[in-house]
Amino acid sequence: MGNGVNKADRNLIIQAVTKFAAGVIITALLLFVPAGTLNYINARLFMCILFIPMFIAGVILMIKNPALLRKRLGVKENEGEQRSVVIAGALMFICGFVTAGLDYRFQWLVLPQWLVITASVIFLSAYLLYAEVLRENAYLSRTVEIQQNQKVIDTGLYGIVRHPMYAVTILLFLSAPLVLGSLFAFVIFLIYPFITVKRIKNEERLLTNGLPGYSEYMQKVRYRIIPFIW
Repeated sequence: MGNGVNKADRNLIIQAVTKFAAGVIITALLLFVPAGTLNYINARLFMCILFIPMFIAGVILMIKNPALLRKRLGVKENEGEQRSVVIAGALMFICGFVTAGLDYRFQWLVLPQWLVITASVIFLSAYLLYAEVLRENAYLSRTVEIQQNQKVIDTGLYGIVRHPMYAVTILLFLSAPLVLGSLFAFVIFLIYPFITVKRIKNEERLLTNGLPGYSEYMQKVRYRIIPFIW
């Protein structure tokens, strides 16, 4: 049994490292190739504040909660509508990052430094909230599903809004293009809140029908991602 567990852990580490490295390489290509230079300082800054916390979070999850890390690495959607949402999100990232790189190369519109710094602070703050959501909810998965023995979480951030993870990712993804110094990329990333709304509505239909107590939770916590608004 011990050997089996060790083998499973090794496989998880290999999977995590492979996906992490692929993410770094793909992001770098999407940003620096259109920029035409490695001297794209905003892109360097973005990759630091994105991948350094991601690496730290991955190590912590590997040590404290490898099961959750395994779930977070699972990205294959089985539900048709959610697959279309994932594809739309991927296209948004590709178009947004390439546009940011081109924006830097041709200097279409230079954003002030204070805005880049403010966006960086928001991005890192959102990452801390992301870590808190991971701590509160052991059922988090990157796919929309109901897991065995899953229970409704209604404490902490889940006592304020029903989908704090999506609220946090909106902050992350809307601040990212500003860190990159591109207003044009920001306009592209404005698609993300609409993608999120579609995903939430579909997810809540699934949870209402399949997760005991979720309908009552919806009555208790009335707002999905923004208190007093929606």
